[in-house]
Amino acid sequence: MTREKFYSYLRDRKRYSPRTVALYKDALDKFFACACGEQSSEDIGLLDRKIIRSFVATELEQGLNARSVNLHLSALSTYCNFLIREGVLASNPVSRVPRPKTDKPLPVFYTEHALENYFDLSGRLLEENPEDFAALRNRTILLLLYCSGMRRAELCGLKIADFDVGRHVLQVTGKGDKQRQIPLPALICDDLLLYLKRNREQFPSNPEGMFFLTDHGKPLYLAFVNNVVRKELSGYAGFTGRKSPHVLRHSLATHLLNRGADLNSIKELLGHSSLAATQVYTHNSFEQLKKTYLTAHPRAKNGGDYGY
Repeated sequence: MTREKFYSYLRDRKRYSPRTVALYKDALDKFFACACGEQSSEDIGLLDRKIIRSFVATELEQGLNARSVNLHLSALSTYCNFLIREGVLASNPVSRVPRPKTDKPLPVFYTEHALENYFDLSGRLLEENPEDFAALRNRTILLLLYCSGMRRAELCGLKIADFDVGRHVLQVTGKGDKQRQIPLPALICDDLLLYLKRNREQFPSNPEGMFFLTDHGKPLYLAFVNNVVRKELSGYAGFTGRKSPHVLRHSLATHLLNRGADLNSIKELLGHSSLAATQVYTHNSFEQLKKTYLTAHPRAKNGGDYGY
């Protein structure tokens, strides 16, 4: 089947993650179901500009937001490009379909004060309950997500051998199996060493050498990390909005930029493939600058009225 060959191409040649391949499959399934009236079909003739435009209109009428529709179109476009390489299609019909306009919300982030408060208070609780290994592990998960800016999938795949203690560096495997090195402050490394000592005591048998394990000694999975972050941040001041691993990543990037780090360094740290993905954080930094300026300006209290 052509689509199955496409999914194999994404997995084996492009080295896409299982989750990404599943998203592509879901998008193509929805398109062909819409085009065929819920009947399965591999008819390449359905990859027509008018049919694709009708698919876009249907999804928007069903209440799907523009961003999700564009993701479906991107998956469909990748499939068409694959068919062109296979000699099945002569051109990409998706390229002639207008994309729905999307708003570009700024990345959500936590304040430095809120995160400092969390790490300070959670650290005190650990001092009072030093035998609570789950609490230590959960706090270390958040510490690493924030201090390294790694993605949750990268955290799940992290191994003890990836931690170079002598150089204070983490070797992280990101999207497309691309590897990058993340430097860590000495104090963070001390916290990680303490955690690893307790981890070996808690789980003497760790044949895969995973850095983090679940309560049952199994490798982490994405939903587990989500739950840990949500649970840890609930009940602390400053975390009233979305609580997720990705917001911790956004927070690090924003805080580094506010403190003078250059965009290229942040790009390398986060493992972005292009600078454009990193530049979105400059908007957050500008908003912070504007807020500080308006608060500190000597004429701000008068609304900028100079009395002329």
